[in-house]
Amino acid sequence: MNPLPHHKGKLIIVSAPSGAGKTTLVQHLLQNIDRLGFSVSCTTRSPRHNETDGKDYYFISTENFQKKIEREEFAEWEEVYPDTFYGTLKSEIQRIIASGNSVIFDIDVMGGIRLKELYSDDALSIFIMPPSLEVLENRLRNRKTESEEKLRQRVDKARKEINMATRFDLIILNDNLPTSQAEILKSVLNYLEE
Repeated sequence: MNPLPHHKGKLIIVSAPSGAGKTTLVQHLLQNIDRLGFSVSCTTRSPRHNETDGKDYYFISTENFQKKIEREEFAEWEEVYPDTFYGTLKSEIQRIIASGNSVIFDIDVMGGIRLKELYSDDALSIFIMPPSLEVLENRLRNRKTESEEKLRQRVDKARKEINMATRFDLIILNDNLPTSQAEILKSVLNYLEE
């Protein structure tokens, strides 16, 4: 896929370990910047109680996901956990750019790195850093959406992902939500106005 023409929208990639607060910060950006369109990712995991198909994710079967891989429908995809796939559809990016908006992604760390490599100067990549692994684990526990085994997987994965933070354009420490919201909003607005 070619880089985006300069007169088209830009890409805002927000990545973090699970539980670091990236979804909260992405929602803040969407509420405060009207020219952003949210890229809905595909996943093979089951929806959580508060998630809606087509709004939070496209929840699809592993078989359907594999067919999309074969048809090269993804800009990036990954098996994030065993038998749990996530991917960004090229059609989502094209749909948002065609509407005249910039694209915002709420995406796992490897997906964020891949998108940045693909779109380079047309993308701002932001890593949301949790205050500590202990705080991250407590946030995940408080969600009450994971089994103990899944929780351990997420914490182990987070430990590795934190080591990849320097591969992003910007790192925001999310230890105080209002401060983090102000920082990410200012950074994204500055980038969109370049």
